[in-house]
Amino acid sequence: MPSCPALLIAAPASGQGKTTVTAALARLHRNQGRRVRVFKCGPDFLDPQIHAMASGQRCENIDFRMCGEADGRWRLARASAESDLILIEGVMGLNDGEPSAAELARRLGVPILLVLDASAMAGSFGAVAWGLKNYRDGAPISAVLANRVGSEYHAQLCRDTLPDDITWQGALPRDVDAALPERHLGLLPAAEIADLDARIERMANALSTTAAAALPPAVNFDNSAVSPAPTFERLLAGKTIAVARDAAFCFLYPANLECLTALGANTVFFSPLADTALPDCDAVWLPGGYPELHGPQFAANTAMASALHAHVAAGKPLLAECGGMMACFESLYTVDGEHHAGFGLLPGSTHMQKKLAGLGMIAVDLPEGRLQGHTFHYSRSETPLSPLLHATKPDGRQSEAVYRQGRLTASYMHYYFPSNPEVAARLLLP
Repeated sequence: MPSCPALLIAAPASGQGKTTVTAALARLHRNQGRRVRVFKCGPDFLDPQIHAMASGQRCENIDFRMCGEADGRWRLARASAESDLILIEGVMGLNDGEPSAAELARRLGVPILLVLDASAMAGSFGAVAWGLKNYRDGAPISAVLANRVGSEYHAQLCRDTLPDDITWQGALPRDVDAALPERHLGLLPAAEIADLDARIERMANALSTTAAAALPPAVNFDNSAVSPAPTFERLLAGKTIAVARDAAFCFLYPANLECLTALGANTVFFSPLADTALPDCDAVWLPGGYPELHGPQFAANTAMASALHAHVAAGKPLLAECGGMMACFESLYTVDGEHHAGFGLLPGSTHMQKKLAGLGMIAVDLPEGRLQGHTFHYSRSETPLSPLLHATKPDGRQSEAVYRQGRLTASYMHYYFPSNPEVAARLLLP
């Protein structure tokens, strides 16, 4: 049976430092010669980029609602057979989401390291830890790490409040030089943080002197009772999928790319910002990202716009999701009202705003079949096009519109291809 030391890193809320701690732990054990695999709870694109750099291995997502429990379990089982340590970063707060990080830890049998921002507390430190461990059905919190303490005395005050069944793993000082920078969708992409490697090393060194540096207990990730690794019909055998990947299009699930390869596709990457022509391909995929930050480059790259127009005019598939769809409209407006030309593949415009416009798990029943995914964006789109259909939220309420013009399919929805590989193949099949 596949077993491997494993730990789930969680916190009472976002912003407590769990991403930094997870990345630092991954780097610490990697520096000691261990093979470390990191997983991220929830449909996150940004934290996994940080963890991939820290561990030197791809970081996959676990979300029993979007991805399915069988998907998560077989990926963990595979990783446990290949690794010396598995780290799982929770999503938001310990009891947020459905299922929450606490529920995932219970179902997977993984102990929890609780990261607590102690900067504004001392005597309440143990009360928060005890409450999270014993709330509702309880959570397998085995240890706690105090983050952002002001002094050794402050750390000791926090430590003295802990109950006997929660182990003290040490404390990290306030360190602005190690903090990870953010923008409206979360942390900056890894490629945009010039000194990211140095920040991770700095925190790894800080953790090396704490009890958190020890290997956690082994966890059995036997998946035979749930589902074996899936098999794929090679529906895309011999086909080449051109995948946009640059500073504007950086929201790519490793599982989606792996799924396309398993379906038989050859994936090639290109940059809509820098390239003037498409690779030789049968289909194009424009994933999400930050097109709103690169408007002048899009407007100046008329050759890429022409190449995409020719691709669509030839009747070839183009899948555009979230940022990919935003770039397909005629115009893109920044939050300050600055206007830039888009690719012009779809009539209409996209307008950035400070208010969140979409968030949460959704599913869509396309003509090709059903796909799971999620939405998270700060823009609204205006178009005379009538939607082909709408995605729905878990409670059945209407969510994001899906537009289709010829073989171009566009939506704010981020798709998780392994939720239905056949549907993903048909969206991209010439």
